[in-house]
Amino acid sequence: MKKDIPYWQTAGFVFTAVVGTLLHFLFDWTGGSVAAAIFSAVNESIWEHLKLLYYPMLAFAFLEWLNWGKSTKGFWCVKLIGILLGLGFIVAVYYTYTGIFGVSVDFINIAIFFLAAGVTYWEETKLFARGFSCSVCPKLIVAVLCLPAVAFTVFTFLPPQIPLFQDPGGTYGFFAES
Repeated sequence: MKKDIPYWQTAGFVFTAVVGTLLHFLFDWTGGSVAAAIFSAVNESIWEHLKLLYYPMLAFAFLEWLNWGKSTKGFWCVKLIGILLGLGFIVAVYYTYTGIFGVSVDFINIAIFFLAAGVTYWEETKLFARGFSCSVCPKLIVAVLCLPAVAFTVFTFLPPQIPLFQDPGGTYGFFAES
């Protein structure tokens, strides 16, 4: 099964790219549904766009776990590292380029999302190939892996008034005035 991991990871990249793209529009497609707000971007803030990577990657990780991850040492450690790497990549690259150039460009932001997904699945594949494992209890890792879901939900409805959560239009979160 180890030889199949790169194929699974490639499928994960495609899944994340497609589902993440669809999630970008889900909130508007549902007329501003509260349920959609939990999983999709409710505005154009960086925080809300992190959901577009996180939820598809988490969903695909569970699919991988069901198919081959149960028999892979360190599976959830690798997935935790990967997802955190992807989220950090988006934030770091976005704030680096906007800090240097002073402007946010949509096509660059879209490219950052796809690059983050690619880098994440590439790094996970390398870790799996090396036989990466850790001694932390898998249930604890899964719990930590689910913490961003809690944060995304809370901060979609009660966002701190800091730039990470601010839409380019100056609004914050679900209850922003249109």
